[in-house]
Amino acid sequence: DKLSLFPSGMRWLIDPSGTNFTDYSDAEVLPDSFPSAPAEPLPEFLLEPEDAFIVKNRPVQLRCRASPATQIYFKCNGEWVNQNDHVTRESLDQLTGLVVREVDISVSRTQVEELFGLEDYWCQCVAWSAAGTTKSNRAYVRIAYLRKNFEQEPLGREVRLEQEVLLQCRPPEGMPAAEVDWLKNEDVIDPSQDSNFLITIDHDLIIKQARLLDTANYTCVARNVVAKRRSSTATLIVYVSGGWSSWTEWSECNARCGRGWQRRTRSCTNPAPLNGGAFCEGPPVQRVTCTTLCPVDGGWTEWAKWSACGTECTHWRSRECQDPPPINGGKHCSGSMMESKNCTEGLCARSKPFFISLTPGMGVAVYTGLVVALLLSVIMVLCVGVLAYRRRCRHLHGDITDSSSALTAAFHPGNYKPPRQDNPHPLHPSAPPDLTATAGAFRGPLFSLQQGVNDSPHKIPMTTSPLLDPLPGLKIKVYNASTLSSLELPADMCSSDGEILSLKSVGTVGREREYHSHTLSREPGLSTSATLGHLGGRLTIPNTGVSLLVPPGTIPQGKFYEMYLIINKWDKTTLPSEGSQTVLSPVVSCGPSGMLLNRPVVLTLPHCAQLDTPTPDWTLTLKTQTHQGAWEEVLTVGEETLSSPCYLQLEEECCHVLMEQLGTYGLVGQSCPPQPACKRLQLALFAPRAPCLSLDYSLRIYCIHDTPHALKEVLDLERSLGGVLLEDPKPLLFKDSYHNLRLSIHDIPHTHWRSKLLAKYQEIPFYHIWSGSQRPLHCTFSLERGSLAVSQLACKICVRQVEGEGQIFQLHTDIQETLPPHSPLPSGGTCLPSSQVGPYAFRLPDSIRQKICASLDAPSARGCDWRLLARSLGFDRYLNYFATKPSPTGVLLDLWEACHQGDADLVSLATALEEMGKSEVLVVMTTDGDC
Repeated sequence: DKLSLFPSGMRWLIDPSGTNFTDYSDAEVLPDSFPSAPAEPLPEFLLEPEDAFIVKNRPVQLRCRASPATQIYFKCNGEWVNQNDHVTRESLDQLTGLVVREVDISVSRTQVEELFGLEDYWCQCVAWSAAGTTKSNRAYVRIAYLRKNFEQEPLGREVRLEQEVLLQCRPPEGMPAAEVDWLKNEDVIDPSQDSNFLITIDHDLIIKQARLLDTANYTCVARNVVAKRRSSTATLIVYVSGGWSSWTEWSECNARCGRGWQRRTRSCTNPAPLNGGAFCEGPPVQRVTCTTLCPVDGGWTEWAKWSACGTECTHWRSRECQDPPPINGGKHCSGSMMESKNCTEGLCARSKPFFISLTPGMGVAVYTGLVVALLLSVIMVLCVGVLAYRRRCRHLHGDITDSSSALTAAFHPGNYKPPRQDNPHPLHPSAPPDLTATAGAFRGPLFSLQQGVNDSPHKIPMTTSPLLDPLPGLKIKVYNASTLSSLELPADMCSSDGEILSLKSVGTVGREREYHSHTLSREPGLSTSATLGHLGGRLTIPNTGVSLLVPPGTIPQGKFYEMYLIINKWDKTTLPSEGSQTVLSPVVSCGPSGMLLNRPVVLTLPHCAQLDTPTPDWTLTLKTQTHQGAWEEVLTVGEETLSSPCYLQLEEECCHVLMEQLGTYGLVGQSCPPQPACKRLQLALFAPRAPCLSLDYSLRIYCIHDTPHALKEVLDLERSLGGVLLEDPKPLLFKDSYHNLRLSIHDIPHTHWRSKLLAKYQEIPFYHIWSGSQRPLHCTFSLERGSLAVSQLACKICVRQVEGEGQIFQLHTDIQETLPPHSPLPSGGTCLPSSQVGPYAFRLPDSIRQKICASLDAPSARGCDWRLLARSLGFDRYLNYFATKPSPTGVLLDLWEACHQGDADLVSLATALEEMGKSEVLVVMTTDGDC
């Protein structure tokens, strides 16, 4: 196909078809030399054939153009196209003077379908010039089509407001590949016009944050040169779950006299539920008891005796409005307080003077009577002045009640003089702290004090302001105040260990006292509270491992606080973890926040970090929640400084936090390279407790943190679902290796049972377990028996982390019997009471504590002081924290109390003191204690 020079010197131009030859042998003899002229270039394609698609039965046209070109032809699939099938056009380029040739061919559907092989039908152009040949790019010809059915159609969904939404669409198979558009209510979605929409390269539609206006019908449309296809319509509903509004103010007490009720309300309008969103959880109305002191109208006392006859010929008598006195807004006595009349039966009258002759004996009697009358007048004037003074003082300072009557009446509200009408404050004899609202209120200005059998017989002045030292026989003045946060008591009331007071706080706490703007809910079994004073105490949430130790002297002397301890539910609080961190303990709130503490309290939290490895695998961080709900780091274990506000003592299953600021706390951790850390998990297997009456039967396996609180939460959940724990939970070490947890069931008797699980196993994603954001995690194995007569089920359930550790449950049960409840083994010793007040909350008597502190607080040249005690007890990780306290030994003993709250004796402390050589302290412990 090229220009050839034959040996004879003759020149032949061979046609590509092989049939035409041009002979130049008869030409004249060529001269020996020619004028120099530029050589003709190779052909250059000005237009190359392009890929084309045959739509239905319409053929396609392929065209190419080249210059300079003496000839130009198409070759398809390696074969020359017949010359008769070419349509050739020739022209001359006006600029270059070169010949331009253009050729077209037509390709039909039949030609494409007759091609055998894996390669598509293709064609290319070949152009000739004197310098040689040039080939164009291949142009492929394909038959266009578009299938009817979508590979995946979008599905309707219901999503909450501001949630990310993914609508998937896989268009039908087609040639060429279909282009996809999304329609919203038949309008084309343009992501460039609305940045909330995003169409991926896989044709999926992503709504970044669902809005109410995004509630619509969505359709996926696929199109190419052949046809257009529409998917089924997917309806997206954006719902809004309801939220509570703020509580209204408390209503007035509905009883004008005696015991009544106060109520406040809230509405589910912040926001209101919309498009099927959930209604608010919790009551819309709260009600508390209140007591209003009954008004008592005043009554006159009996008239006093008549006075002696005065110089004005009158005598008088008086009475007082004190039988009873008007109290609580009662009416004052009507009538006059004094009465006078003529005392001479008309013999003496100032209008008609007269004279009486007196005998010497009668004159002495008259003058004596006049002197007595004068003295009585002076006394009466003084009495009236005193009464006026007392009335004025009563108006200024408050009301007075006798201390002995207050004590004998056990301080019932009816024994108090009430505030005046210009300062009304109804009383609440018993109202627990309200932790379910953002603007809580303890109502009423008084406390209710109950004396024990061994209480001191001293008269106790009750007031909300600083007290004067009580004196015997004096009245006790009760001051009324608009707010109250603590109760002041005299110093001698707190000196005896036996004087344990039980108070129920009903004071008002201002809005600024609220710990968070969001709700702290008190769930049954997840909270406890008690009124604590200078003697301290301990709050414990049973069966959860969470407790708060308030050492003696923590609360200022004479003050009492209603303290609480709450485990926050996972679905009602933000988690403290971020990034690669994992939550290791329950999130716990203790309060009230803002309390003034004289010494650190000890908060005990269970955790699920595996700490028995020889090298540290964890970076542990204690976090606290701010008033705005954000989490802040308090300290990182091992990186404490003098400015660290807390000290954290780690044990294998729990940690103890010494802190001086109450609030919300949680422990998080992350792996410390190069070794991955491990979390301790528990696997709990549950089955229906009631006999199975259908062919279906299910088994549930929970994967939870290895803490008492997590197990209690699952047991309570399954109890409500009618499930029962089949055996003790099994431990599992879950490694930070990004591998999932795999669950599978084996050895099912296939003659009687079959598994509904289509796959060989189920998996819980690694992130769901490691982050702790989803609780409780579980998998369900659904089984079906062959007939109702089958009652026995025996199988194995294997649970393991991919490339990690695992556990196997051996199950053998009778499904037609009522399964007895299985109680897991208690972790953490005996169950402690929810609250202990005063000396009974501590194992170490106060007398022994004081002597140990006196012996070890002072630095010793031999080093036998509190530092050696800290090393002996294992509390020496950061001694500078204790060194900054007024009594380092006292803080160490507080931490020892928290670490050994379930111990029965003082052996560990006695052993440490014995090793230190403190024999004198051991003698005291043997004499005063029970070691």
